[in-house]
Amino acid sequence: MPFAELLLWYYLRGKHLNGYKFRRQVSIGPFIVDFYCPRTHVAIEIDGDSHVTPSAVTYDVRRQAYLQSLGMTVLRFTNTDIYHNRDAVLDSIVRHLPSPPLTPPS
Repeated sequence: MPFAELLLWYYLRGKHLNGYKFRRQVSIGPFIVDFYCPRTHVAIEIDGDSHVTPSAVTYDVRRQAYLQSLGMTVLRFTNTDIYHNRDAVLDSIVRHLPSPPLTPPS
C-alpha cells in the first residue's frame, strides 16, 4: 500500500471516522477503489504521481463515471493532500458521511 494510502487508512480503519466502516482495495465491477464505505456508498481514491499521464486520466474518468452511475459518491485526493492537508481531507470525508451512522431498525 502506498504511504499516502497507509496514512489515510490509519484514520479510516476500525470505524475511527464517525463510526463508519471502510474497506480498502475493494473490487467494484471492473475497477478497484482505494477505500469504500458500503453503508454510505462513498468511494475514496488517492491519486499518486502516476495519475497525471493521459492514459491514467482517461482511466480515472471512466472509473469515476462508472462508480457514479452506481449511485456512489467518489472523493478524490492527491498524495500531497494526504501529506500536507490531512485535516482538510478528513473534514471533506466527514461531510459526506451522515451523522450519526445509519443503524438498521431493531
